[in-house]
Amino acid sequence: MNRRPTLLTAITLTAAAALTLSACGSDDSSKDKDNDKIAGAETGGEKSASPSASASSSAERPKIELPSDVTYKFEWKKTGDPDKDAVLSDAEQRIKAVDMAIAEQDPLHEAYRFYSEGTAAAGSETYIKEFVDHKARTTGLTRFYNESLTMKDNGTAALVYCEDQSKAFNKFLKTGKTDVTPVTKDSYVIYAGTLRKNKNGVWVTETLTSQRGSAKCQP
Repeated sequence: MNRRPTLLTAITLTAAAALTLSACGSDDSSKDKDNDKIAGAETGGEKSASPSASASSSAERPKIELPSDVTYKFEWKKTGDPDKDAVLSDAEQRIKAVDMAIAEQDPLHEAYRFYSEGTAAAGSETYIKEFVDHKARTTGLTRFYNESLTMKDNGTAALVYCEDQSKAFNKFLKTGKTDVTPVTKDSYVIYAGTLRKNKNGVWVTETLTSQRGSAKCQP
């Protein structure tokens, strides 16, 4: 199982330079699913941080409640730009909402669907269902870093970021066992997503792709 939802199409985003990412599927058929390393997790030391004050308050946001052993470290920097900080805040909440859906074993959980639409929401549903099918959830600390955010003229935002999964694992609900796997270059994943502000002022993720082992994300 992989920790983050990924989609079938690749997108090209502009960071410091043009960065083209190829998508990787949520299911790696070359590995035993029950023992595959987690592909993501969401905030270190912080449990379910509230949305940024810069995020719109016009929408009634779902409360994010996670198991105490699911933690994150978001190293995303405040930009001082209200729109950019709102994008980062809503992207963070989406990540946490997906983990909450996994913990509650609900592939159609309202929280992640509040923060995602289209292919991103469909990809999350498939990804969460994989955990449900295996009666597993996420555990441990996941770090997010090296973010690059570009606001586009068409009203969308392009967000690229890295995820460190070296301290995040799969936990199986029936046995309570955590599958602690070794750290490799594939423990570091790069993500690229597009977000758009909806009518309620929420920056929803519309597309999301990922690539494991990216040189950009290696320690």
